[in-house]
Amino acid sequence: MTDSASSSPLLQGGYTGRFAPSPTGPLHFGSLLAALASYLDARAHDGRWLVRIEDLDPPREDPTAAASILHTLEAYGLHWDGSVRYQSGRHAAYQQRLEQLISQGLAFPCQCSRKQLAGKPHHGNCHCHATEDIAWRFLCPAQGEYCFDDRLQGRWCEDLSRIGDFVLQRRDGPWSYQLAVVCDDIDQGMTHIVRGIDLIDSTARQALLYQALEQPLPQYAHIPVALENNGQKLSKQNLARPLRTDNISATLTAALQWLQQSPPAGLQQAPAGELLQWAVSHWDIRRLNGQQALPAPVIFRRD
Repeated sequence: MTDSASSSPLLQGGYTGRFAPSPTGPLHFGSLLAALASYLDARAHDGRWLVRIEDLDPPREDPTAAASILHTLEAYGLHWDGSVRYQSGRHAAYQQRLEQLISQGLAFPCQCSRKQLAGKPHHGNCHCHATEDIAWRFLCPAQGEYCFDDRLQGRWCEDLSRIGDFVLQRRDGPWSYQLAVVCDDIDQGMTHIVRGIDLIDSTARQALLYQALEQPLPQYAHIPVALENNGQKLSKQNLARPLRTDNISATLTAALQWLQQSPPAGLQQAPAGELLQWAVSHWDIRRLNGQQALPAPVIFRRD
């Protein structure tokens, strides 16, 4: 079996994009790049840009991070449309989608432990009739490929046998990223998703859910990741430096240059609003075509 899809053209109703951080710490330069690229792509298409806080895993979260993230976005002039959505208030919606998949025979209960799976994908291992102490998994085709056309990375294919039956709701209760993000992207009418290439491996899983829920697939654009000196991606897990707000123009200029845009020298110390106005009118995402990783500017790397 081979599944494939071309990302849908601009959907009726215009462009809607988003930035959806997890509140596990403050924004850093790498997360600014994702926010800025998604913001510029939306505004350059006269579209809506939404912000969603993906707060579904409290043990990993910093209770001050969500407010810090929103404050930093506003300080950098990245003003969103509408109200901020918090996934922690969406449990009923995720349950409804899970029940839909169960009724379609596409979600099943599982009691397999990681030790039992031994690092291998789950492929119909469970014959579980329990109703408690279970995870719920999506029934993934055992063979074939899922392919989609990324605006930056071109044709991208994933081997379904390597994906396996992925988790929709964990055994200890929390919803999976895959189910929650698809439910919210559908509900919020996302037509375009601009995010880091570190998430591209999730796209096939999410596309299978879109297909199962009979919803059109958004257009995806996966931008490169910014790298530390040691080749690791700039990330909270790797202790990336938090963004500062004392020299916003210089940081925005560095981010635009990293995104292969070329703000004129005369604007590089301009207020954030003026820099962003120029960036929207000159935005060209194609300058990132085929790029998967680029060094972060020295000032934003760890010593």
